[in-house]
Parts: sequence; C-alpha cells; structure tokens
Amino acid sequence: MQRRFDHLPNRRAIVDRRALAEQIAAIDATGIALRTQATAILKEALAEGRAEIQRRLATHPSRGLEASNAQAYLTDQLLRVLFDLATQRLHPLHNPTAGERLTLIAVGGYGRAEMAPFSDVDIGFLTPGKQTPWAEQVIESMLYALWDLALKIGHSSRSLDEMVRQAKGDVTIRTALLEARYVTGDVALYDEAAKRFKAEVQHGTERQFIADKLAERDARHRKMGDTRYVVEPNVKEGKGGLRDLHTLFWIGKYIHDVQRGADLVEVGLLTKAEYRLFHRADNFLQAVRCHLHSVTRRAEDRLTFDVQREIATRMRFSDRPGKPAVERFMQYYFLQAKTVGNLTGVFLAHLDERFAARGRRFGLPTIRRRPDKLHGFVLDRGRLALPRDDYFSEDPVRLIEIFQLADLHGVEIHPLAMRAAARDAKLIARHRRDPRANALFLDVLTSPRDPELVLRWMNEAGVFGRFVPDFGRVVAQMQFDMYHHYTVDEHTIRAIGLLARIDKGELKDDHPLASAIIKHIVSRRVLYVAVLLHDIAKGRDGDHSILGAEVAERLCPRFGLSPAETETVAWLVRWHLLMSATAFKRDLSDFKTILDFCEVVQSPERLRLLLVLTIVDIRAVGPGTWNGWKRQLLADLYEGAEEVLRLGHKQRGRAERIATRQETLQATLGWEPARFDAFVRRFPEAYWIAEPDDVLAHNARFIAAAGDAQLSIDAQVYATRGATLVTIYAADHPGLFYRIAGAIHVAGGNIIDARIHTTRDGMAIDNFLVQDPFGRPFDDLDQLKRLKMAIEDALANRGKLTDRLVAKPAARTRADAFEIEPNVLIDNHASNRFTVIEVNARDRPALLNQLAQALFQSKVTLHSAHVATYGERAVDTFYVTDLTGDRITAPARLKTLERRLRTAASGETVEMAA
Repeated sequence: MQRRFDHLPNRRAIVDRRALAEQIAAIDATGIALRTQATAILKEALAEGRAEIQRRLATHPSRGLEASNAQAYLTDQLLRVLFDLATQRLHPLHNPTAGERLTLIAVGGYGRAEMAPFSDVDIGFLTPGKQTPWAEQVIESMLYALWDLALKIGHSSRSLDEMVRQAKGDVTIRTALLEARYVTGDVALYDEAAKRFKAEVQHGTERQFIADKLAERDARHRKMGDTRYVVEPNVKEGKGGLRDLHTLFWIGKYIHDVQRGADLVEVGLLTKAEYRLFHRADNFLQAVRCHLHSVTRRAEDRLTFDVQREIATRMRFSDRPGKPAVERFMQYYFLQAKTVGNLTGVFLAHLDERFAARGRRFGLPTIRRRPDKLHGFVLDRGRLALPRDDYFSEDPVRLIEIFQLADLHGVEIHPLAMRAAARDAKLIARHRRDPRANALFLDVLTSPRDPELVLRWMNEAGVFGRFVPDFGRVVAQMQFDMYHHYTVDEHTIRAIGLLARIDKGELKDDHPLASAIIKHIVSRRVLYVAVLLHDIAKGRDGDHSILGAEVAERLCPRFGLSPAETETVAWLVRWHLLMSATAFKRDLSDFKTILDFCEVVQSPERLRLLLVLTIVDIRAVGPGTWNGWKRQLLADLYEGAEEVLRLGHKQRGRAERIATRQETLQATLGWEPARFDAFVRRFPEAYWIAEPDDVLAHNARFIAAAGDAQLSIDAQVYATRGATLVTIYAADHPGLFYRIAGAIHVAGGNIIDARIHTTRDGMAIDNFLVQDPFGRPFDDLDQLKRLKMAIEDALANRGKLTDRLVAKPAARTRADAFEIEPNVLIDNHASNRFTVIEVNARDRPALLNQLAQALFQSKVTLHSAHVATYGERAVDTFYVTDLTGDRITAPARLKTLERRLRTAASGETVEMAA
C-alpha cells in the first residue's frame, strides 16, 4: 500500500483502525445483527474523526491539503475495517478459487486523497473475471453499511476486461481510473489492473486524452461564465478553481505517470517556482472548500455572499482601512485563481511543443500572415515569441512592446513568452516613466482593434499591475455587494472592450446615441484613459471618485496626456457616477434637475464623454444591468442637457413646451376642438411636462374609453423602456399609491418608475413602469391578468393587503449577507416646486409599498416616484408637496417625515398618523 498519509501528524487521533477492529471482533453476533452493531461503532468513529479534522482545521485554517488528506485517511481506515468484516466474518471464504478475488480501490477525488467534509466517496470493486456470488455478497454488505453511515457513495463493480473496455470508451471513467488508488483487498489483482490500464488504455492515446480534457475544461468554463473573476465563484468547477489544477495533474499523470504534483517539476512541465505557486493555490483552494462544506453542512462548492464573510473570519483575514476582511479574503482568492490561469498557459505551452501536430496547436487558431517589423521578437508557429530567454531583461520596455506588437499585428503571444513576462514583470517598475513605454501602453489602451484582449493578457502576466501600480491595487479586488458581478480589474477591462466596440460601430442597435456621438468626441484617448481610471481607487479609505481623480492627475501626465486632457480625465473620474445618479434617481421633467446637472458638466464635450463612460460602466457591471429603461433615461437626460449647454438656456419656456405637447397630442388624437379643450382643462400644467408624448396619447385614449367608470386598469408592454406600462384611472383618495404599489408587488412585479397625477375633477391617472424580478417587461398574459386582479382587490379592500405582502416570500435571501443602514435624505434645493426625498435601504419585497404608506401617514402629496436598484441596495426617490401643493419646510414636520421613512425602510411598522 502507498504510504500516502505518512505526512499526517498523530493519525491515530483521527481514527485508530486497530482499536476499531478489536471492538468489532468483540461483537458476539452474526449476520445482519453483526453488521448493524459494527456499523454503529464505525459511525461513532466517523463522527469523532470528522470532529478531530475540524479541530485541526480551526487551529490551522489554511492547511487545506492536510485537512482534505485527513478526510481521505479517515475514509480509508473505515473502509479497510469494513472490508475485513465483510470478507472474514459476514461472508468468509475458506477455499477461495483464483476467480474469487476482490480489490477495493479509491477513484476520483478520493483516489487523489483530496476530500472535503461532505465529498462523495468514489470507490470501485475489481474482480479478475465475471463477478462471483461471493463477491456480490461482500459488495452488497459493504454498500449497505456505507449507506447506513450516511456517506454519499459513488461505486462501480467491474472485471478487469470491463474496466479496460469502459475506460477506452468513456473519458470520464478513464479519468476516474487514472487516479485509482489501492485501499484494501487483493494486491496482485490491483497491480494487474494498474498494469493493464497503462498498457491497454493509456499507451498511444496521450494526444487524444489531452484534447478531450481541454475540450471538457472549455465547456465547463463556458457553463460557469468563462471568467475567473465572478464575485460568487465556484471553488471546484469555476475558471481558476480546483478542477483546473486537477486537469493539469491528470494530463501530467497520463503522459508521464507522475504520482504527486511535485513530480511535475521532475518531468519538466513546471519549474520549482511554478510548482510552489501550484501547491500554494491548491492548498488555499482546498482549505476554502473544506471551510465551505463545514459552514453550509453540505457538499457546496459555490462561494456565495452569505458564506464569504464567515469563511474570511475562519481563515483569519482582518479588516484594513477601506477594505473589510471579506474583500481581502476574496481578493486573495482571485489572485490564486489568476495563478492557476497563468500555470495553465505555461503547462499547455509545454504540451504544445511536444504533442501538437506540426503547425497546429491545441484549440488555438493558426496565424494566416507573417507580420513585418517585429523589433527583434520572433514568430513561433504564428505566435509572438522571444529570440532568447533574457530578452526582457536586456530592455524591460519590451515587456510593454510585446503586447503592443501582438495588438498591432493581431497575433497571440507564445505561452513561454508569457511565462518570461510574468517572471520579469518586476523589471518594468524602473521604467514606468519612460516615454517610449508609456506611448506603447497608450497605443494598446486606445487600439482600434481589440484592446480588451491584449490588456487582459497584460494583466494575466502581471505586467499591467507592475506598470500601473494603482491598477495593480485593484487586481482581483472584489466589491462585496450583489450589484457588481466582477472584480474591479475585470470590470474595467470589460468596460474598455465595450468602449472599443461602440467606437467601431459594432453596438449601434444597443447604443444608438453613444454610437452616433462618439464620432464627435474630440479626444479618444481622454475617454479611454477615463474608462481605465474610473474605478482605480476602489478599496481605499474614502470616496473612490474623489481619490480616483487625484490618481488621474498624477498618472495622466506620465501617460503623455496634455494638461487640458489630464484635467478632463480627472473630471470624468470625479463625476463618473453623476449622470446615472441624475437619470435614475431624479425627475427629468423637472427643469431644475437638468440645470443642476449642467452646472456640473458645463460643456457639450464633457457631456458626450460622460454619456459614453456611463454606458460602458453600467453595462460592464454584469449581465442584466443594462436595459431599455436605463437607455431611455440617459438619452432623455443627454438631450435635455445638450440643449441647455448648446444654447445656454432651454430653447422653449415651460408654457411653450406645454402648448407644443398639447398641439402634438391633438394632431395624434384627431379630436374635435371642443372635446380636446375640455380634456385639456382637466389636467394641471405639471401633467403636460411630466409625461412623454406617447404616454400622453395612451392616457387620453384610455381615459376616453373608461368613460364614467370609477376604476379602469390597463397594462401593455412599453418596448422602448424595456418595461410594462401599467396605467390606473380611478377616483382619487388618500393611500391610493401605496395600495397600488403593494398590489403590483403581490402580483410579482417590480415598480421602476411611477408618475402620479390628479385631475381637476377628482380623478387620479397614475402611470407605473413595471418589470419582472429579472428586469424584463412584465408581459405574460397570466401575469397581466393577475396584476389587474391584485390592483382591483387592493383598491376595493378585498382581503388584507398587509397579510398578503407578509405571506409573499422574500425574493432575495442572499441579501441578508449585507449590512445596509437605512438612510433618508430630504432636499428642498433639488427642485423649485417639490421636496425631493431619497431613501437608501436594503432591497426587499414591498419596500416601496411601506415607504409610500409612511408618506400617506405623513399627509404629503406624492407626485412622482423613481426606483433604482443596485444589487441588494434600493434607492427610492419621491417628489412630494404638502396638501396645499407647497414644498415641506417646517423643521418639525421634516424630522417626523424622516423618522417615519427611516422606520419603514428598516422594515418596522410605521405608527399611524394622528
């Protein structure tokens, strides 16, 4: 038997096999009674062994390999005792024939001796030929006992011929058997199996096995999102996770028959330094997985928000100024995942040299042209390579130049050149101010080809972070929230990629306005540098926008930007959140919103730059963060601001705009003048400013169709806004809005915007934009039917709305992992006509309903509501007046209003108004 576990200290404290065997030998019973009593003893030993492993992991929380080896050792000893029990006492065989031999092997992760607390136990039973009745009895007894131990067993029973045949036909079985390890039973049979596997399965199939494993890896990466920088990574299956390390080991074992990771050095696949990185990543990821199983009490491999904080504490990460322990832990995690990616590239380069057919490479396209002027670099089968190993040390600026050439000529960089770049990256530190190096870097950043790809290569090699240390600080930096899907460096590089695609005109359908105005931007490089630097100060102690502007002022001159360009970049970084905050949280029909925004922006060029920066920043956050509603709001803000900045004032006054809207509506409706004038007189001026032309037309037709009805409800998909427009025409009464908001939630909808209007004859016409929980239009016919019924029930007071809201389950349980202190901001300067209230709170079911109820109880009139959601955080903005239509200014009343809203935001019951 291999001495696999000799490195484990005090193994008998985990499990004492001899003591267990003696206890079982002392049982005075036979058959099922014997098995039952023995299983009870083994169950107790399993629990004690697991507890001991947990104690050791708590004492040494980073020793992941030791913990996973200990788990495999514990399983080994229990199986050996159980095998002896089954073969010697339950089913003894006094005169065995040559065919009545049996071997128990560990396969898969268990065969590798790496198991987390709740990992599957993958075992195999081998027989020389067809399974005999005796072997069948032994296997059955063992499996029943293992199931009684509540272990999750993956098992197979094969003859040697079956083993060979199945391994040849199925790469998954072949991989599992590749890691087969003897546990107990007939040693000679195991040796024969190992010999036949090498001779009949492995030999001559190395190239096919490599291709199969790499294809399998690529498919797994696609399934997991194809990036190692997702903020809730899968420790086992995700890109840069344990399975990627396993794939390297499997290939090394298949080709060179290595038994341990360290053997990869001896066969030349890794250097000693690279193996140390391999071992460190393996040890850390194993530790994370063991803690993850322990915390969740199940076989869980996804590192979700709700467990990240606890595992960070278990692994003894601590808070630092501007960076909590959980973010430091996750940053270290992503750095290890990055290491795994780098090692994979180096590893594949060696395989490529040895096994790829001439002129071909594993899974990589071949270059179809030979570029000129490589400045001393060479081409190796279409990839940019070094003429000699010390080429970077001779002139460290070449560390930037190789990426610039790769971009310029559209070629890949040879993995061995990437390996040398990673090794020598530190040399670029002394050349950060070299004008040639900075000019080459700026060429890559502002490339009209594919800057995203080449910057990602530069980041993988570690050259990016060494050349721009401020960027190095955000490499693998996560943001502990549910809004951002990627680490800061990955988000930034994706944003640059989106900018390049808009610049090339590839996203005209998604971003028509940005695609049109980017042609009129004076300085492309200002925009690209601003996108690079917009989040550069994340993870520092302070406002990242203000700190980032300071970084920009320092870095831009080094990159070669002029003082004017530097000033613009710094301004963009400082205000990169302004446009989205204004568009999504403020009422754009209120002219003062536009004026306040323009006061900060000040020039049409800045407005153009800010719009494009805002778009790529939002879209690079992750899937689902961009939609038609956000596109329309940003376009509305841009057009309103552009008019003011171009003319110095609004082209038309309020009265002119209202008159134009009414003329357009009359032309659309085709109503006779008397009928139309009567309709117009029913509405206050604010109505004509607040709604766009298409909604005004929709409302007019809807109200006309409703006639004298006291309640009419309409719902239709509003495609340009990516939502469903829900319009309610009803007799106005106090509390109407909060009842409707609650009903929409009960029906499964999320309100993203609301406009509330009251006619001069006592009717309310309210327009809501509603999406489903995934940010899509609420358009299913059953959904719409349910929505209308819920609103009718709420307004007719059929059934208690509060009870139905409480009964509805929370949409996001993971949000409980975040601490968000409710905050209420009341502003009487943001509008000339309204008091503007902004509420920040944890997003949860019925939040808007509870806030609206607090406003109702405070006896204020609500004119519009704007809802923005950032992951687990909701920002709801309300435009209100008192009952006489004036802004609320009395200090005592403002204090009471703030207290009620804060109580509602925290989920507590709001007291009824007196």
